[in-house]
Amino acid sequence: MAELVMREEIRVSVEFHAFALQEEDDMEVAAPFPEERAEAPGAVFLTAYDKRLDFESAGHTHEAVLTAEVWSSEPSVTGDVRWEVQGEAEIFSTTGNLSVETMSGVGEGRVELGRPDTLCKVRASCSGRAEVARLAAVDVPVGVERYLVQFWPAGT
Repeated sequence: MAELVMREEIRVSVEFHAFALQEEDDMEVAAPFPEERAEAPGAVFLTAYDKRLDFESAGHTHEAVLTAEVWSSEPSVTGDVRWEVQGEAEIFSTTGNLSVETMSGVGEGRVELGRPDTLCKVRASCSGRAEVARLAAVDVPVGVERYLVQFWPAGT
């Protein structure tokens, strides 16, 4: 049975419809964010690169809320929130930590995966996309778009 190991909430400053989670030691990342980023429109919600995960937001400029969870094995899919979009990927972390990256550089917060040299499966879900797209056209909304990103060891 999957057990929740860690849960944290991070405020993310989204710029130009995007942000990323990437290996904290950016010298280990072949193409640090935003290099090689798929440009909107039509970009995929979640894109995996070597030691990096890119997220395509529905709003141009706003503050999103990211809840990161680390699990002992694959968690069940939550049905208590109506997610507008979901995606799955894998990420390898040398340090066991992922930094939040924005278009203007390293953001605040990080995700601690719990151990170095870790390959994790990732499930990402997002709500508030339609609303943030509408509001971000005229303002800088805060906390409207919400992400749940779940990590667990690959092979469990």
